[in-house]
Amino acid sequence: MAEEFTKVDGGVCAAKGFAAASCEANIKYKNRTDMAMVFSETPCECAGTFTSNVVKAACVQWDQKIVASGKPLHAVVVNSGIANACTGQEGFDACEATARAVEAALGVGYDSVAVASTGVIGMQLPVDKLVSGVKKMSGALEASNAAGTAAAKAIMTTDTIHKEVAVTFTAKGKSVTLGGMSKGSGMIHPNMCTMLAFLTTDLAIEKALLQEALSEVVKDTFNMITVDGDTSTNDTLILMANGLAENDKITSKDEDYETFKAALFFVCRYLARKMAGDGEGASKLFEAKVVNAKSKEDARTLSRAIVASNLSKAAIYGCDANFGRFLCAMGYSGALFDQNDVELFFESANGRVQVFDKGIPLTFDEELAANILAASEVTILVDMHEGDAEATAWGCDLTYDYVKINADYRS
Repeated sequence: MAEEFTKVDGGVCAAKGFAAASCEANIKYKNRTDMAMVFSETPCECAGTFTSNVVKAACVQWDQKIVASGKPLHAVVVNSGIANACTGQEGFDACEATARAVEAALGVGYDSVAVASTGVIGMQLPVDKLVSGVKKMSGALEASNAAGTAAAKAIMTTDTIHKEVAVTFTAKGKSVTLGGMSKGSGMIHPNMCTMLAFLTTDLAIEKALLQEALSEVVKDTFNMITVDGDTSTNDTLILMANGLAENDKITSKDEDYETFKAALFFVCRYLARKMAGDGEGASKLFEAKVVNAKSKEDARTLSRAIVASNLSKAAIYGCDANFGRFLCAMGYSGALFDQNDVELFFESANGRVQVFDKGIPLTFDEELAANILAASEVTILVDMHEGDAEATAWGCDLTYDYVKINADYRS
């Protein structure tokens, strides 16, 4: 069956009614943009998912209240460089000051403004620079793909590439667009929801259904990536829907809802894979696909264990066909299975080779296996032969550069 959506150029400004801006606020970084804003003059229904870390940044707590309130959302303001985490009351004051600045500049309620931060934990944000940045961006908002791309670049920290995507689909006979941007390179681990991601759509849909779709899609996209085993304090995913596509509002889980959900899955999966492949110091995207497992949860658990293992990640970096590392990770994952049912394969654009067959190690061409593992995207395929459930997790290899980046992150 053909996909019912089409990938198009753009990101957060691809959908009708959304504008973006960015600026150099000198929050921590110098000589680069480090603040971004996404704005819809038309009020938006909003949905969100947030970090599972008990230590939550002030901005996460601010946004959780906004999403839970049921009130419309007009804007998101993001800064990079300082995370506003572990900052006490001063951190909450910075969130409010940012939102109040948007209220003063654009005439929308401060309680319709979400805020997000990424960077160093335990440093206070310079409120004067935040407010100044909001003023600059409020006068520079543009509903263009270029503005969306600039915003995606402004929210980067140790990312090496910006991440954005957009798709179109039809709902109730109207053309609808869904776009988004994300950032994330380190402190990424399953059940984190995501690092930072912001999605925009002109779809008209009830808030409860918007939240349900997002919460469901997150399970097999952003919750299936890992870089380093550390769940961030700042993970935030916000979805805004302003209804300007003028479709009859989606109020039930009908065919159009399912089409939207499929498009949402594509966008979230695309951004999640981009984040995993751009992990700090990474040279490869490392994918683990588990098929024919007893249950969906087992498949998720097993695939995530494989990509989260430092020994597995090191083997991928070294192009070492040491399949025992992947089986070992599966064995301590918590999922119960019989190793005598398992088949294991290496796959990439350079070929495919089976290395383990139902409890028995196979003789294989080491040179071929190393060449397969040398590709920029590598898949470990595991057939459990125990059921019909499957799941895929994404991570990256572990390189020397990961240690270098994180040894002096505050510098």
